[in-house]
Amino acid sequence: SLPAKLINGGIAGLIGVTCVFPIDLAKTRLQNQQNGQRMYSSLSDCLIKTIRSEGYFGMYRGAAVNLTLVTPEKAIKLAANDFFRHHLSKDGKKLTLLREMLAGCGAGTCQVIVTTPMEMLKIQLQDAGRIAAQKKLMAAQTQISSSPAAAAAEPAVETRPTATQITRELLRSKGIAGLYKGLGATLLRDVPFSIVYFPLFANLNKLGQKDPNVKAPFYVSFLSGCVAGSTAAVAVNPCDVIKTRLQSLQRGVNEDTYSGILDCTKKIWQREGPTAFFKGAYCRALVIAPLFGIAQVVYFIGIAEFLLDKLPKSRA
Repeated sequence: SLPAKLINGGIAGLIGVTCVFPIDLAKTRLQNQQNGQRMYSSLSDCLIKTIRSEGYFGMYRGAAVNLTLVTPEKAIKLAANDFFRHHLSKDGKKLTLLREMLAGCGAGTCQVIVTTPMEMLKIQLQDAGRIAAQKKLMAAQTQISSSPAAAAAEPAVETRPTATQITRELLRSKGIAGLYKGLGATLLRDVPFSIVYFPLFANLNKLGQKDPNVKAPFYVSFLSGCVAGSTAAVAVNPCDVIKTRLQSLQRGVNEDTYSGILDCTKKIWQREGPTAFFKGAYCRALVIAPLFGIAQVVYFIGIAEFLLDKLPKSRA
């Protein structure tokens, strides 16, 4: 049933995000830093510096937004894919690859309703620590060069905005459109991702099915989700870099600003080179692989149905 699918998708999203959020934070910070202003050299370096400067829970800045909105986001994505697959199938026959891709395209298009504002808020919170650390470093260097005595003074406490404050400010200044900044770039990332992910997962999962009418073992669904997720994540990483840059409201010292997708693409290519489009690619693969592996296991096992079936028996 649709409610059970929505519950399963939500539970899957909550579990997955909790497990991989620190890596996602590192991905955002690595993608946003530009040449000449690098604070982090790698995933491990970013996480170590984050823990040192912001504490353990600094790795989970922005997690509340994700945990709040990931349930409807994952639920819409998984349920929409099932909906489109069902309506594109002819008399229950096997879907062609083209129809599987169309179903994935529909799912990716539907999810951006929730994904865009979720990513918009999450990126501001995730990247705030990088910008604060960069400003602190630049200020310290300036003080040392001008006055060693001033450098020894106690630094000012940096106040960081909350998701609620950012939302209110965006709604006040730009209306609902403010929360949907980067919508085009989000579509550019999520639609191709779903076109690659869902057909690849479905076909990999079928390899583990001994009988077409019996579900594949949970480990097959998990591995299929991991492989399909990481493959699709790396394939669309250039679009993810562009989306992250466009949705970042605050910039570090001497960092570029962008007017749109084409302007962003041109500046990244000219000033940072083509390899910049794959910044954070391995982080994104590490995030997406377990996230979708867990999601597909929960979704295909059907925790909602399992609980509904077992709860009366356990009481008896």
